[in-house]
This record gives sequence, structure tokens and C-alpha cells, in this order.
Amino acid sequence: MSSTLYEIVQLSDGDYALQRSDGGGEPLVRIRFSKEAQHYLRDSSVDVAKAMIDAGIEVVEQINEEDEAEQEVREEAPRLLH
Repeated sequence: MSSTLYEIVQLSDGDYALQRSDGGGEPLVRIRFSKEAQHYLRDSSVDVAKAMIDAGIEVVEQINEEDEAEQEVREEAPRLLH
């Protein structure tokens, strides 16, 4: 089974993106900071973008775990047939 590697990159327009490391396809996520946000972030924008993407990945993992647990409960529950 092959796995796909992803990387966080800064695009030519200044946005940050999570994309396949081979550069193929459209980015999975793009983050754009407003001028005002850039002013407050200064040189920390890449760190904030990484934290935002990491947080999103964690939420997706939690959702998937909850979905799997719910599926197990549905499979274990007795079915009532009339």
C-alpha cells in the first residue's frame, strides 16, 4: 500500500497551502492572512499556518474515530425483525 506525503508550502501569492509533496493536484487547504493579520503576525505567519493545519488534522482524526465507534455500536446492536 502506498502512502501519499504532504507538505506545507508558501505559494507565490503569499498564501500557505497543504499539498502533495510531488506537487500534483490542487492544494487540500489554503490559508490566506489579511494585511492586518500579517501585520500582527510579523514573521510568525508560517507557524500560525502550521498550527491551523495541525489543528484541522486532529479534528478530522477525532471525527473519524467517533464515526468508527458509532459504526461498531450499530454493528453490535441487535436488529429487530418483524
